[in-house]
Amino acid sequence: MRYKDHRVGIFVDVQNVYHSAKHLYQSRVNFQTLFSSLSARRPVVRAFAYVVKSDTVPGEESFFEALKAAGFELRSKELQVFSDGSKKADWDVGIAIDTVRLAHAVDTIILVTGDGDFIPLIEYLRSLGKRVEVAAFSRATSGKLKKDTVDNFIELESIPKILMPIRQKPTGKTGGEGSEKRRRGHRGGRGRRRKEQ
Repeated sequence: MRYKDHRVGIFVDVQNVYHSAKHLYQSRVNFQTLFSSLSARRPVVRAFAYVVKSDTVPGEESFFEALKAAGFELRSKELQVFSDGSKKADWDVGIAIDTVRLAHAVDTIILVTGDGDFIPLIEYLRSLGKRVEVAAFSRATSGKLKKDTVDNFIELESIPKILMPIRQKPTGKTGGEGSEKRRRGHRGGRGRRRKEQ
C-alpha cells in the first residue's frame, strides 16, 4: 500500500463513534479491529482514546481496560454536571492540542470522529505537510469531512468485524410459572365440564 512507511498518530473520539454505532447499528465498536485496520501495518507512534468518566455507567472500567488492551492510551476526564442539570462531555480542544503537539513526530494523523468542528484543525495540519485521514461512520459524519478536506476518508462500517451487535436484554418471561398455571386451569376447567355432563 501507499504510505506504508508513514509514522502514524491515531486520535479516537470515543464518545462520537460509540454513540454512532449504538444508535445507527445497535452495535458496539470492536476497538481492537479498529486499531489494526487504521494502522494498516504502518508504525504507530501514539494512539489515543479520549473518554469521559461517569460513575453512573455500569461496566465503564472494563470498557476502559478493553481500550488499553487494544493498544490505545487513555485520555480521560470527568463528566461535567452543571447546577441547572445540563451536562458537558467533549474532548474537542484536548484532541486538537494533542494532534498539534505530536505533528512533528508523525507523517499521518488519523482522526476517528465525524465531527465537522475539526475541519479548521485538519486544514492546519495539512498546511504543515501532514497527511490527514478521517475515519467515521458515514451516516454520522459532516458532509465536508467526506470531500476535499481530508486526504482519505475511511467508512468505519465498511471494515469487516468492526461492529459487534449489542445483546438485547429479555423484556419479559415467555412461558414460566404463570403460563403453566393458566394451562393447568384450562385443562382443569375442561375436566370439570366433562364430569358435570
